Parts: sequence; structure tokens; C-alpha cells
Amino acid sequence: MNKVVFLGLFSIVLASCSTRTGHLTGVLGRPTYQPELPLGMVYVKGGAFNMGDDDQDVPFLHNSRKKAASVQAFYMDQTEITNNEYRQFCNHVRDSIARELIYANTDLIDDEVSGDYINYRERYFDESSKEMVDYEASDRPKNRELFSLNWDKQFSYEDEKMLPILADMYYPSNERFYKKREIDTRKLLYKYYWLDLREAARRGRVEIVPNGINGQGQTISDNHRKLSTPANPYNEEPQGMDLNLGHVNKKLQNNAIRGHADRSRFIIEEVINVYPDTLCWVRDFTYAFHDPMTNMYFHHPAYDNYPVVGVTWTQARAFSNWRTHLLNSWLLAMGDMYLNEFRLPTEAEWERAARGDLAGSQYPWGGPYTRNSYGCFLANFKPMRGRYQEDGGFHTVKAYSYQPNGFGLYCMAGNVAEWCETAFDESVYEFSNDINSDYRYDALDWDPPKLKQKVLRGGSWKDIGYYCMTSTRSYEYQDTAKSYIGFRNVMTHMGRGGADLLQEGSAEEIDEIELK
Repeated sequence: MNKVVFLGLFSIVLASCSTRTGHLTGVLGRPTYQPELPLGMVYVKGGAFNMGDDDQDVPFLHNSRKKAASVQAFYMDQTEITNNEYRQFCNHVRDSIARELIYANTDLIDDEVSGDYINYRERYFDESSKEMVDYEASDRPKNRELFSLNWDKQFSYEDEKMLPILADMYYPSNERFYKKREIDTRKLLYKYYWLDLREAARRGRVEIVPNGINGQGQTISDNHRKLSTPANPYNEEPQGMDLNLGHVNKKLQNNAIRGHADRSRFIIEEVINVYPDTLCWVRDFTYAFHDPMTNMYFHHPAYDNYPVVGVTWTQARAFSNWRTHLLNSWLLAMGDMYLNEFRLPTEAEWERAARGDLAGSQYPWGGPYTRNSYGCFLANFKPMRGRYQEDGGFHTVKAYSYQPNGFGLYCMAGNVAEWCETAFDESVYEFSNDINSDYRYDALDWDPPKLKQKVLRGGSWKDIGYYCMTSTRSYEYQDTAKSYIGFRNVMTHMGRGGADLLQEGSAEEIDEIELK
């Protein structure tokens, strides 16, 4: 009788967990996804092309190799990141610091000011009393992690009541020029995190010793393995242990599943100053006058739509991280699905986009000349032995200048050279994969300068036409900022990546695969 009751209850449980039809239908109720272009980006369909040029290789240089490569579909910024767009990043960091100060010093301003500008005296659920309570100013530091900064309330940096609270954000009196009160840009620090997926993906041998002692005389557990990566030269302790999640059955068969004991070691924290190096205009050119560009290029509205310069490779990555969270936090707040991250393009992605789907094109517009049929230059570079003005721009020009290429991308040649995610190596075509070709190396402080080189593509306003060619490779060090280097973002497309973006996820395609 007990068995009958048990089987009956078991059947009820199974019935309650079953789907409506009993067939494999997938998770029901999930939202459909229709790909849309992120604002300011164009769609670059997936495809194959030949990387590199056809020029004869200089002996032992390996700089003119060719490689057949296939690249997944992605979105790319239609223009380089402009001064005004990067200024939004700097202002966000500035305003975050200001709001933190206001949060920490709310008790210094009266209720009227607190209500007019920003009010952090929120209520929270107290676990001990099981009720909603107001937290006191003394509890603010420990309760800060419970609340996000209130971006709905506005405040003014010019308000005299805010000056005592925000005083630490400004240059000290002895550093002020004509006593002008200005934000101390050295304090614009952005903290962010990223996942080291390549380190997390590494595998090592599972070392199982019957007596629990390895060859070095160290006691180990059968459920752990040592990392295959070398330890930090300044810290001889192991970097961490990874779990062996495998299970041995009665026949002594092990399914050999592995995992990580502590995922936190793959979560990398970064802190970086985000303000661009405006002095790069003076530093890059000896015996030249560029003081007006230093004083005005990033600050004045006249240059709002010009590409940002003076940004290092690491700052460009920080901007990409901030832009990702800016969009995804808004999408999640709207009840939508988050998207892939914004990032710097790989070298293969950049060349694929620059060619504009033209086979064998020397320049984004085709080529082989840098002028059109009317004798007008087609990009902003250094023509005719240094007659910079002949192409229509003395230094940089607006980011949407000249004609776009076949994908709708502006200034893929000239104006500013662009950072790529790829680390620079002369022989990368010989060892990189032919699908989404890339080479990554996260340089450490003690690495030689050679390992800190990152790929530059596209040429700039100060470069000769050779560097504007779609196949020309160059590099710069990841911690340097130049007046002729900018960047743009890409985002990997989710889907088939065909020629017609509008057909992906359409009703016609859904009907073809829908179960009847």
C-alpha cells in the first residue's frame, strides 16, 4: 500500500513539472530577440577576406604576409569616438565622485538643500526588527553598499552651499591659474571590473596521488588541481586551486568535469584616470607651436564633433567598459535583454570593416589612388611632402568628413589612427587562427616594452598615404597617448550574421523553424 501511495505522489510531482504537450519545446515564455543597430553604429556582415597586401616581403620582416580570415558579423561605430562623446564619460566619473561626496556629507547640508538637490536618507528593511527604518548618518558608510547613487536628483557645482562638500574635487589654491576654480582632473578615477576569460579557460593536469603527497612534498586533495600558469614572480604562493567536479561511478568511470573553486581570481579590478592627455599636442612635436590645440581641442565646443585624441589603449578599454554598463543598465531597467559588450575591434575586424566588402581594395574607397576623378583628396593625411591643408584639414577634421566606405563607415583612412584590441606581432599572420583571427597579451609591469605594443590601423592626419592603406599595420605602446591616435568601438552581432540584418529574427524565419 505504501508503494502505491508513493508512486501516486511521484506521478503527481511529475505531472506538475511536465510541459503542456510533453514534447521538447524549450523554455516557454522567453522574449523573442529582434536585432537592432546600436545608436551610432553600422552593421558589418560576417564574411571572409584576405588580410594583408600583395607587396613583396622585405627579407625576415614578415610584415607583408597575406592570410585568409573569416570574421563574425559585428557592429562598428560609424565615426571615431568624438570629444563630446568622451566628455560624457569624463563627466559621468566626475558626477559620480561628486555624488559620493554629497552622500557622505548629507548631514552637512540642511533639509531644504537636501530636498532640492539630492536626498539619500532612504529607508531600508532591517533584518533584526523586520520592518522598514530610516538609516542614520552614522550608518551611512556601512549602508552605502545597499544603495546606488541617485542620478534623478540634480545639483549645481556653482551652488555656494555645495562648495564645502565638493571642495576636494578642485585644484588647491596654490595650483590655480589666476585663482580660477577648476576640477582637478587627476582625481577623475574610474573603477571597473572585467573577466579574464582566457585564464579561466585554461586547463591543467588533475594530480591524484594515493598517499596525498605530490612530488614536491606538498599535501594535495583529490578534489583539487594545481594551476598550469606560473606564479607571480613577486609572490611564490599558488594563484589558486581549481575544483575537480568529476564523479566516479561503480565501474570506476570518471566523467572528468572540472570547475573553479574560487571564481573571484578571474574578476580583475581596474582603477584608471580617464581624462585625456591634452598636453600630447605639445609633446608630440618638437620645435612646433601647438599650444592652442592643447588649450582648446578637448574643451571648446568648436571641436565637439572632432575625434578624441590623447587617449591611451587602457583608457579606451575603460571607456568601452563604461559604455557597456551605460547601455545595459538602461536596457535592464526598461525590462529588456542586455547586449554584448562594447570593445575595441580586433585587427581582423578593423580590416574587414575598412575594406567595405571590396575584394583586394587598397583603400577604404577602393583605390589605387588617394584622389578622386576631380583631383580631390579622399582622406585627411599628409599629402604632397607636408602640405597638410591640401586635403581640407590642417590637423584633425570632423569625424564624419569625406565619403563613407561601402559599410557606411567614415574616416577609416586618415584623420586619426585607431587602437585595436590585438597585440602587435610581426609574424601574427603565421600563427593566428583563420576564424576571428586575434592575438591577445595582457602585459604586466615587468614585461619588456615589446610586449606592450598594440596594433594601430588606418593612419592619421600626420601620416603619409601608405599608412592609410587597409592592409598597413603599425603599433604604439598601450600606455602612451598621442595627438594622432583615437579609437572606435565594436559590438559582436548575435545571430547568423548574414547580409540582410532585417531578415534575422523576422516572422518568415520563425515560421520556418516553428514546431507545428
